[in-house]
Amino acid sequence: MVSGVITVDLHGKNSYQAKVTVDALLRRASPGTYRLRLIHGCHGGTALRELLRTEYAHHPQVKRMILSSDGGATELVLREY
Repeated sequence: MVSGVITVDLHGKNSYQAKVTVDALLRRASPGTYRLRLIHGCHGGTALRELLRTEYAHHPQVKRMILSSDGGATELVLREY
């Protein structure tokens, strides 16, 4: 873990499991947490990427979202550096 960044691998989870995981991370995020880096992959489908986009784009704790250049991870920005 980079200071202030929590990285979680969502591979192997279905949409429900991924949502429960991300919701728990958001609930437990400390004031020192800047970002959640969620690794979901892109070659096995885009269901988790779409889940993150639809569920968390307008979440009150999420300032913005960043999709990695390869499309395999999404970062939820909770605070700016």
